[in-house]
Amino acid sequence: MERRDVNTQILNILAKSIRRIIEKEEVDFSAIQEIRLRVGQPVRILRGNREKVLPSEEKPHIVTKEEVRETMEYISHYSLYAFENELRQGFLTIEGGHRVGVAGKVIMEREKVKNIQYISSVNIRVSHEVIGCADRLLPYITKNRQVCHTLIISPPCCGKTTLIRDLIRQISDGGPYVKGCSVGVVDERSELGGCYLGISQNHLGTRTDILDCCPKAEGMIMLIRSMSPHVIAVDEIGTREDIRAIEYAMQCGCKLIASVHGLDMDEAKKKPALGDLIRRRMFERYVVLGNGKHPGEIRGIYDERGSVLCRE
Repeated sequence: MERRDVNTQILNILAKSIRRIIEKEEVDFSAIQEIRLRVGQPVRILRGNREKVLPSEEKPHIVTKEEVRETMEYISHYSLYAFENELRQGFLTIEGGHRVGVAGKVIMEREKVKNIQYISSVNIRVSHEVIGCADRLLPYITKNRQVCHTLIISPPCCGKTTLIRDLIRQISDGGPYVKGCSVGVVDERSELGGCYLGISQNHLGTRTDILDCCPKAEGMIMLIRSMSPHVIAVDEIGTREDIRAIEYAMQCGCKLIASVHGLDMDEAKKKPALGDLIRRRMFERYVVLGNGKHPGEIRGIYDERGSVLCRE
């Protein structure tokens, strides 16, 4: 799939006044992580985990309600109501797989979020793929060209989603360490595939099927019953329902690639329900990430017993 120029994808959704500022600054979107618009506050961009105010700290551009409204109109193609299902989760996904988080007045119905109105904050998270970032990991999580049940443990913002994305692609397409096979992805928050109108904007391989915006526990069972995947991939497991679905998938013969927030294996063991899976050695490999120079930097790889296979 050919992707349009990232600069164009982002610029086209910004209010014209903000667009002009960014064009004048010659911002390189390939290095940008976030653009934040908050009513009454300066425009900020995040690059390399460092914030920058536009156009400058001395003369910041203060975002207006009209600029946020105009931005949301471009994002939704002037039909914000059509994105109500996504908005209730607090984000939209645009062409290119970029995710737009929003905050404002929350409308409740029957104790559940129905919609978000009077949007006052917009966070544009620029999607980045790092093709090949899983190259070093694959030899450790495969046996006889088959994938092992693998749990990736990572603190926030350490590149786990980027790493999982490349793992999915390589497992799906196949290579020296793994035979290409069907991969089912449950993408609850549209972070792995970055689907736009149901089509993945990221490269997830030629044998991959995606359930976009679907709860993980339900999605895993749906995929098993309808798509017969050899491997199921999910990001950020946590609930007891997620853990039960993972165990069910394993019993059905599917291999699992999953991730969880945590600093190390000891912290993962303390999580309700997940700790029981770890103690029962249901996962065959554990990959612990750290906050290094590159997305998905590996601190250690362990087998089902917790023995070290690789450590930085």
